Amino acid sequence: MEDKKMKLARWNNEMVFPEFFNRIFNEDAENYFGKRNCGCVPAANVIEKEGAFEVEFAVPGMKKEDFKIGLENNVLTVSAEKEQQKEEKEKNYTRKEFAYGSFTRSFSLPKTVDTEKITAAYDNGVLTVSLPKKEEAKTEVSRQIIIS
Repeated sequence: MEDKKMKLARWNNEMVFPEFFNRIFNEDAENYFGKRNCGCVPAANVIEKEGAFEVEFAVPGMKKEDFKIGLENNVLTVSAEKEQQKEEKEKNYTRKEFAYGSFTRSFSLPKTVDTEKITAAYDNGVLTVSLPKKEEAKTEVSRQIIIS
């Protein structure tokens, strides 16, 4: 008669490619899902100053050539597109990745903005669009209204 005893086998919990998986699941996940390549719409800070409005976007890792800024029917549109490709060849594997991200933000401008003088600058990961006010908007005098 056959012996039906259970035999225990030792489990080997070592990963076959530990360096490979660490790089994929730690470094590359952070790069792909992190702020450098999130594929999300950046938040906009709108700041009113005495003579202008400023709209700031935090968009690190881009170049000024990646942006398009347009004005149509008093609507300011800021958009960007970026495509990245990366290929790594190691002795045990080849990995090729690509990522694509884009966003579009639109703002209805108040009539007080001088649309002929709008400017934009990109510095250290921040895109700033300056919206100067018209002269008549700058000279508005505040006064108290008396109720009769």
